[in-house]
Amino acid sequence: MSAPPILIVHASGTNRDGDAAQAIEMAGGCPRIVHVNQLRRGDVKVSDHAGVLIPGGFSYGDALGAGQRLALELRLWFGHELSEVVAAGKPVLGICNGFQVLVKAGLLPGPLAGDSVNSARQVTLTENSQGKFECRWVTLRVEPTVRSTWLQSIGDTLIRCPIAHGEGRFVSATDAVTDELETQGLVAFRYQNCGAVSPDASDSIRAAGGVYPANPNGSSADIAGICDQTGAVVGLMPHPEDHVLDWQRPSGNPGASGLPLFESFVSAAR
Repeated sequence: MSAPPILIVHASGTNRDGDAAQAIEMAGGCPRIVHVNQLRRGDVKVSDHAGVLIPGGFSYGDALGAGQRLALELRLWFGHELSEVVAAGKPVLGICNGFQVLVKAGLLPGPLAGDSVNSARQVTLTENSQGKFECRWVTLRVEPTVRSTWLQSIGDTLIRCPIAHGEGRFVSATDAVTDELETQGLVAFRYQNCGAVSPDASDSIRAAGGVYPANPNGSSADIAGICDQTGAVVGLMPHPEDHVLDWQRPSGNPGASGLPLFESFVSAAR
C-alpha cells in the first residue's frame, strides 16, 4: 500500500513543519510541505491529500494574535475545501499554533449547543496563567471517552513531549461549555500529573527543589487538546512531533514517544 499524502500547511513564521514531516514519514505517510500561497494559487489542492496537518510555529509572527491571520486565510480561502475534507472523514491535526488556527477558524470544537451563525467563539487559547512563555516537557494522555476514533487506537499510552508557547491556556466562555465538551467526548488530551518534579529536570533544578506544575499554562480542566463532533479534527498545544526518537528526550530514557499519535493519524488517512 502506498504512503498516503499528507498536506502540511506552511505560512511565513511556521517553524515546526520539518519536525512534523519527519514524524509523518516515520509513521508511514508521505508529507508534503506546502506554503499557503501555493494553495491559494491552485498550484496544490487540499483535496489531493489524504490528511491535513497544521504545524506549530508563529504563523505571520502572531502579529494579529496567535494563529489569527492564518485562521482567517483558511476560513476565507479554503473553508469549503476543508469542510469537504472533514465531511469525507479525512483526519485534520493542528499542533500548537496549528491548534490555535483551528480554534480561531471555527473548525474546533465546531458547533456546540446554543451556537448561532453570529455567535462568538465559545472556546479560545489565551495567555498562559503564569504570564510568560513556557518551554519544557509535559505528560499527556488521550481521554478514554474521546469521540475521535483515530485517537482511540492510542489507548491509555502516555506521551511525553515539550510545550513551547505563551498563549496556550485553553479556556471556555462558561463552565457549561466545558461541561459540554466533556459530555460530548470532545476533550482529546489532558495534562497528566506524573510527579511534581519533572522527570527531565536537571540535577541543579532537583537540588533546588524546583517544582513544575503538571498543567503548564492553567488550561481549564487540564485540557491539552480537543476534537470536533465528527472526530476527524484534532488539535493540541504540546509538540508530540518533537519526541518521536528516544534521543530527543532530555533524559535519554526510552518510551512515552509521540510517534503513536502520528501512526494513528496516518492510519486514518489511508
